[in-house]
Amino acid sequence: MESLDIEQLKGMSNFEVAALFLENSEKNTMHNTPINVGRGNPNWINTRARLAFNKIVEFGIDESAKTIDEADGDMAGYVEKEGIAQRLHDYLDASDKTDKFILDFLAYTETKMHLNQDDLVHEFVDGAIGNHYPVPSRSLVNVEKILNKYLEVSLYNGEKLADHTNVFPTEGGTAAMVYLFNELKISHILEAGDTIAINTPIFTPYLQIPELSEFKLKQFDVSSVEDDNWQMLDAKFEELKDPSVKAFFVVNPTNPTSRAFSQHALDKIKEVVAANPEIIIITDDVYGTFVNNFQTIYSVAPKNTLLVYSYSKLYGATGHRLGLIATHEDNVFDEIIAKRTAENAAIKEEFEKRYSLVVANPLDMKFIDRTVADSREIGLYHTAGLSTPQQVLMALFSLTNLIHEGEKDPYIEASKKVVDDRYNTFWKSMGMEGDHSAENAEYYTVFNIYELAEKKYGKDFRDYFESNFSYLEFEGELAGKYGVVVMDGAGMGTEEGYLRVSLANQPAENYAITGKRIAELLAEYYDKFQQK
Repeated sequence: MESLDIEQLKGMSNFEVAALFLENSEKNTMHNTPINVGRGNPNWINTRARLAFNKIVEFGIDESAKTIDEADGDMAGYVEKEGIAQRLHDYLDASDKTDKFILDFLAYTETKMHLNQDDLVHEFVDGAIGNHYPVPSRSLVNVEKILNKYLEVSLYNGEKLADHTNVFPTEGGTAAMVYLFNELKISHILEAGDTIAINTPIFTPYLQIPELSEFKLKQFDVSSVEDDNWQMLDAKFEELKDPSVKAFFVVNPTNPTSRAFSQHALDKIKEVVAANPEIIIITDDVYGTFVNNFQTIYSVAPKNTLLVYSYSKLYGATGHRLGLIATHEDNVFDEIIAKRTAENAAIKEEFEKRYSLVVANPLDMKFIDRTVADSREIGLYHTAGLSTPQQVLMALFSLTNLIHEGEKDPYIEASKKVVDDRYNTFWKSMGMEGDHSAENAEYYTVFNIYELAEKKYGKDFRDYFESNFSYLEFEGELAGKYGVVVMDGAGMGTEEGYLRVSLANQPAENYAITGKRIAELLAEYYDKFQQK
């Protein structure tokens, strides 16, 4: 086992620390099979959308061969739009499960969404083949309508915003974050030295990116703690009402603590926006579908909120990189840009010069479209946008849910059951009861190793353990000796001593083993305490 400098580790990202622990776990001294419960990617996938995508590609190749068929069948041509919907119907067999899904979503998009079927099928087929640049650059037309409907059904809890929301599909939630930070800077919405609030604990990059030299944002934590079920207290919301606070960054449900904002918290957000009408809110809602009756901040404060969403976790698509940014058509971002332009001649000239390269009326360009253009450094705006196969796959994932509108989606219910079973298994293996509050997504769970020490062996042992051993030392030994890798919670803004366990990426039996190994290592520390 490689020896690691604990003090040096404290200065590193917890993701990089976990990577080092993973290396040590593979040569653990107990010769255990390594178990990595630090990584958040799921170990399940949605099969229905993937099989439908493949069928659409096969149909598209057959269609393409009707216009050009050369080189012994390796070269085909282009897809004709007229009558393509009927040809797809004729191609499909309703007795086949995948074909039945395609027929079902075609019926849904026609009767419920009133989409022109030739336009939709041609867009899907041409997009799945991937022979053309994305047009429009921001999003394919029908894909955007489907993504909007999915967001409304899955995240808005009854609020009707689909027809008033613009969507920019991105290379996962990761790219969405990068694009937004850059655009908020380029558009002079956030300037160096501005104060932003971050709801901690939070996904580590939201803490790290604002500190980079290119942003230089002043950040303060509006934190939540376990005693309050990881919910923000009213006093924290009061801090956001100060007009000097320019932005509020949120992951909802939270990562690492896996709690959705309560209804009370959503009501407080409305108060914040009323008191601080230019505050901007970035909410990252990737885990929202794991909470019953989830409601996003975007749905209660759409004018002030940028919504980030990813299909990675629910649909097992981390490798596909499928995410999006959504904004309301009436938003404070465009208003702030207009205000900056009117008040500052230099900024006006900057915007005119920058965006006149790509649009005729640069000062009228919406924030979300600027984000698209700046994602490709302006000069490549004409080739901007997420790849069309990725966009089509996002739409297909969405449709697996939408065809069940008004009733429970069996796939989503199965996903929630998977993490719930693993959550219960893990806590049972620790000899403890988990939390089953309505806001708990159960995708991750966190616990404080020092508090666990006290619950198992008493206050004196906790004091000894906390005074003599770093939580990172415990995590390092857990990996290097027992082969279990967890994620450090302190790197995400928890108090020192919190460990995050992902309930997504291991079979249920491994969570029983994980809890057992944690308990065994803690017992070793207790033996040291008794022998001192």
